[in-house]
Amino acid sequence: MTNPTTKSRRHFEDLQIGETVALGPITISKADILAFATEFDPLPFHLDEKAARESLLGGLAASGWQTGALSLRMLADRFLSTIASMGSLGFTDLKWKRPLMKDDTLSGTASITALRRSSTHPDMGIVTIAFDMRNQNDQQVMTLNLANLVEIRDPSIGGSR
Repeated sequence: MTNPTTKSRRHFEDLQIGETVALGPITISKADILAFATEFDPLPFHLDEKAARESLLGGLAASGWQTGALSLRMLADRFLSTIASMGSLGFTDLKWKRPLMKDDTLSGTASITALRRSSTHPDMGIVTIAFDMRNQNDQQVMTLNLANLVEIRDPSIGGSR
């Protein structure tokens, strides 16, 4: 039976290794950093400019988790909302390469690096997506690999992909 919620979206069979989606840009303000840090990561280098200048980061910086959340939001807007996404299986290889500083602009790419049928959910495939997030100076800020379940249009058709 066709899922009415996802029937008009791209399915697992429609995705290709190497497909890349541009993410962003979004500029992070002092207010954005303070609001996120106050609620989720209340460390001095995310909340206090003087403490941040004296820290390893050298200035007010977004939480790495905020960088991840912004990146995921961009992925949801540009890609996940267009496919028959059934949820995430998690991520691997998260690396925060440099801090996202106050007034930095975050953008990047998300590229499909692997596709395989799920062995436990015959109506779904697994897409692996590599993030490469950068600041306005093209300096790498964050990388990670995300595994996402995607609905198969016709599970009765076999295949390893």
